[in-house]
Amino acid sequence: MLKNYLKIAFRNIWKNKVFSAINIVGLAVSMAACIVIMLFVSYEKGFDKIHTKNVYRLDEVQNYEGMVAPQKVALSMFPMGPTLKQDYPEVLNFVRINAWNDMMVVKEDKKVELSTILWADQSFFNIFDFELSEGDKANVLKEPNSVVLSRESATRIFGQQNPVGKTIMHYGTDTLALKVTGIMENVPANSHLKFDALFSFSTITRPDYMNNWGGNWVVTYLELAKGTNVAALEKKFPSFLKKHMKGDGWKYYELFLQPIKDIHARSTDITHDYINYQKFDQKYTYIFSIIAIIVLVIACVNFMNLSTARSAGRAKEVGIRKSIGAQRFQLSAQFIGESILLCFISLILALVLVQLLISPVADFSQRKLEFSLFSNPLLFLVILAGTVLIGIFSGLYPAAFLSSFEPIKVLKGTLRTGKGTFRNVLVITQFTSAVFLIIATGFAVRQLRFMIDKNPGFDKEQVVIIPLNSKSDKKYDALKQELLATQQFTAVTGSQQRLGNNFHQTGILFQGTGPVKSIASSQVVVDADYLTLYKIKLVAGRNFTNSVADNAKTYIINQSLAKKLLEEEPTLTMQTLIGKRFGFAGMDSLSTIIGISEDFNFNSLHHKVETLCLFNQKDWGYSEMSVKIKGAQTKESVALIKSIWEKTVPDQPFSYSFLDEHFADLYRADSQVSEIVGILAGLAIFISCLGLFGLASYSAERRFKEIGVRKVMGASIAGIVALLSRDFIRLVVISILIASPIAWWAVSTWLRDFAYRIDIEWGIFLTAGLLAIAVALLTISFQSIKAALMNPVKSLRSE
Repeated sequence: MLKNYLKIAFRNIWKNKVFSAINIVGLAVSMAACIVIMLFVSYEKGFDKIHTKNVYRLDEVQNYEGMVAPQKVALSMFPMGPTLKQDYPEVLNFVRINAWNDMMVVKEDKKVELSTILWADQSFFNIFDFELSEGDKANVLKEPNSVVLSRESATRIFGQQNPVGKTIMHYGTDTLALKVTGIMENVPANSHLKFDALFSFSTITRPDYMNNWGGNWVVTYLELAKGTNVAALEKKFPSFLKKHMKGDGWKYYELFLQPIKDIHARSTDITHDYINYQKFDQKYTYIFSIIAIIVLVIACVNFMNLSTARSAGRAKEVGIRKSIGAQRFQLSAQFIGESILLCFISLILALVLVQLLISPVADFSQRKLEFSLFSNPLLFLVILAGTVLIGIFSGLYPAAFLSSFEPIKVLKGTLRTGKGTFRNVLVITQFTSAVFLIIATGFAVRQLRFMIDKNPGFDKEQVVIIPLNSKSDKKYDALKQELLATQQFTAVTGSQQRLGNNFHQTGILFQGTGPVKSIASSQVVVDADYLTLYKIKLVAGRNFTNSVADNAKTYIINQSLAKKLLEEEPTLTMQTLIGKRFGFAGMDSLSTIIGISEDFNFNSLHHKVETLCLFNQKDWGYSEMSVKIKGAQTKESVALIKSIWEKTVPDQPFSYSFLDEHFADLYRADSQVSEIVGILAGLAIFISCLGLFGLASYSAERRFKEIGVRKVMGASIAGIVALLSRDFIRLVVISILIASPIAWWAVSTWLRDFAYRIDIEWGIFLTAGLLAIAVALLTISFQSIKAALMNPVKSLRSE
């Protein structure tokens, strides 16, 4: 019996080559898209799954007076970890981490640069389940000047030698001799903690740090007892802060706990999140999954449509089988079996497509995606079960429909297969989904382009950023002088923080016409040429100068901060703010405001412009140097910078990046989302059009004689094409009317996440609708024109 069913199935597939090809290609493409998205989602869901303990990150909400809005930060205060463990039995352990980007020297003649170094407490390996292959996890980071290397770092530095017990020299903020106490296996690709080496925190900490309440510079993780009521513990944090912080400073902070498995995917609203590799918004993984399922459903709808449309061709087969005793459940099983067989044929093609696509998708998404079907039994079973379910889902309605035919009516030739109302609903469903995705893609691309093209209030083009440490910073003036002596560079400046990041918050004091007031603001230390290089405009006052009188005594504030100060002193104006006393909270004497700059987006456009003060303080040093290149000879300019660097700072490594590339990285996730949604939208419209092509072919075939009669009666080719296309275009128009309000709601909800966003304009809806109609017409017209050009003699020969 099974053998006969298989024979019949293959004969039907071969007999209806066009329709079978449409189904196979549509299902294969949609299944390939689903598998690739499933691999991406699985990778994202796998972040930090290696850790088995009940670990949470301690985050803060900072709400200083003067801030535009409360700010969530991933930083915490140095004393918090040990004090929480001491005060609350729910806290079993803690670890504090701080990240540095530095370089190490093993021997005098060998330098090895490591991209990320973490300073960590000795409890690191007791809390996290990173695999330590050599060394005692309780003690490897206990002593000062201890270092644990990753397997890759150890090989780069020592080759095949065993490095444990050997000493390496670290050149960075300080020159340190460090003893290798352990080797750990390489950090998994999907870990939010990414590092090449761990240094013992005790190397740089001092006992008085335990009194540093108010300084936020470490990332703290807590191990909580199993079954801890996290919400109840968080309610105790206000009294904890009030107990340990002096004065009323505790009022400006809230603490909350974030599960380690949420850090990667649920931290997009958390700033100063410096130790979070490939941070990604979890909702986008859900969006990708939903769209992939929509694409798959569209392919299944094609199958249902084409199967029921071709029902008349199999009506006699059903009638004869029923007349010789076949039961309805047997016929249903046969048709569902044919559907499953078709799905497995599609699966083979889909697996080939996935194998071809996985590498470019991994490169594009910057994820370590691997497709190993047979080495991963769970993946194999999921795909196998999914294929069977798709086959059953696709074949269920056609099986029920075809097996319901009455043999008497079929054999008498009086069977009517209906007007196709259900098929019309399915076509509308297909194109509604496709049009929705086209609209969503249009807005995603426009929002991304808006963020990239919007003037941030400063010039970021042709700016080379060079990191500095305490050693190279001492040579800053010499480097600047050498660079400006050439014709290649128009300006050089230094700063403690980079544009495109959250600037640090600080307390400030301001004295207008009355008593001194205390508020908070973002701040950045810059040199005198900062505004000149970045072409930041002043609305009042003057710029910094290189004079001694300006150093550490003058401030430039942005318009947002000026407006905040004017709220405190309504009798003042922008002009009269110039010369008012102003400075960091805690300073012995107040300095003065010398200028007010236009607001500029020092952070990404996901965030509104915060209040900001720029401080000219050369003695504090700079963490990076910005060099403005003249002209377009970037390669030659970078080579010149490197030669000047190696001559001036020979013992420090040279590294650089371009500021515009840094901003491109800020919007990389948005770019990936818009491109992936666009690709899936393209697949949806492609598969929908495959189904429309098949239905148009069937319609032309079914109306073969009608077309012949109309041509004999004088109907024009244009008239026949319009006749065959009219019903399908009407369905597409209905789809556009349904998809547009749904897309409007979805897009407006998505745009709320952006501080600066585009307006929802109807032009995109109109363009998407016209595009859908044009594609549908193009798809239908091939079959319609072919039918209209047919010789009527062929269709009327038997009449």
